[in-house]
Amino acid sequence: RVPLLQAAGKKNSFNLIGLTEAELKETFVRGDGPGGQATNKTNNCVVLKHIPSGIVVKCHQTRSVEQNRKIAREILQEKVDLFYKGEDSDVFKEKKASEKKKQEKKRRAKENLERKKHFKEMQQLDKK
Repeated sequence: RVPLLQAAGKKNSFNLIGLTEAELKETFVRGDGPGGQATNKTNNCVVLKHIPSGIVVKCHQTRSVEQNRKIAREILQEKVDLFYKGEDSDVFKEKKASEKKKQEKKRRAKENLERKKHFKEMQQLDKK
């Protein structure tokens, strides 16, 4: 089972709950991670908080503040949608479908490996 707020990511859902700027509190902080002086001296990490739900998103994926603001809003919108709609959310359904597809692919790969192993064993027996 997927924890609800971890299902948010980069999804292409158009049926999300809308956010207004009045509900958001935006701050800029120094990012962390690799980047050296460029990271240590610039406040291009965006911290976005949805005040009614208390959900906080921190985005430092690019060096551009504007791109980080856009990405943070997209992620926050998905998380808020998950928070209010739960398992009825498009984001949750999409994540669940992709996990099911991944498990099916894994199962098929395992079956193919077993077939190959069985085939090699049969070849070994035929040689003897």
